[in-house]
Amino acid sequence: MEQKVEKIVSWLRIQVEQANVEGLLVGVSGGIDSAVVANLIKQACPEHSLGVIMPCKSQSSDQDHAQKVIDVCGIESITVDLTETHEVMFSTIKQQLKNQDSFNEEQAKLADANLRARLRMSTLYTVATNHKYLVVGTDNAAEWYTGYFTKFGDGGVDLVPLVHLTKGEVREMAEYLGVPHEVVHKQPSAGLWEGQTDENEMGTSYEMIDKYLKGEEIPEEDKKIIDAMHKKSAHKRQLPPSPPQ
Repeated sequence: MEQKVEKIVSWLRIQVEQANVEGLLVGVSGGIDSAVVANLIKQACPEHSLGVIMPCKSQSSDQDHAQKVIDVCGIESITVDLTETHEVMFSTIKQQLKNQDSFNEEQAKLADANLRARLRMSTLYTVATNHKYLVVGTDNAAEWYTGYFTKFGDGGVDLVPLVHLTKGEVREMAEYLGVPHEVVHKQPSAGLWEGQTDENEMGTSYEMIDKYLKGEEIPEEDKKIIDAMHKKSAHKRQLPPSPPQ
């Protein structure tokens, strides 16, 4: 694990140098993936790294966990509360759709959640531009393969240092780095709505996805879910298509 950490930290430093920027930042959600990235960028750029906490109708425990991650790893931080911004923007859009009689109640929950992720992305890039930093993503191998991220939201980043690590490997790295126990062992959640968890939404578990990615046998039902998610989310891992010349 020490070698894995050193390899990622070295790679991050090279990215900073090649991009001719000053440092790195990450959105710290209170979850395990962003906690690991916060530690990694702090090691890569001790004097030029930043954690950004962005509550948006979030559970108070998430913000508490995010702050604890910041305190333990010693990274500089700022907090930008997006609750009011989101409320104004989403309610304005929703009202216009209702005026056109085209508002879809069934899709509203997803649209609401995706807007939160995209507001966070916009916030990170605004702060990053101010500091001349790169935005570092938190997606692990399981999330990347299944497309469990918002396109141009938490998927809108400059670097993805965890993309080759399974969720289990991220957890091992978190323990090695000294991430707070309650963050390491909390139920994975994007915090998009009350009671939301990653595994309930996906219909399978990170354990099953990790096994699948490592080529191990898993129940056929889980395999079908994972294959379907991968196929459906292919567009998220590609550049926007264009017509042939």
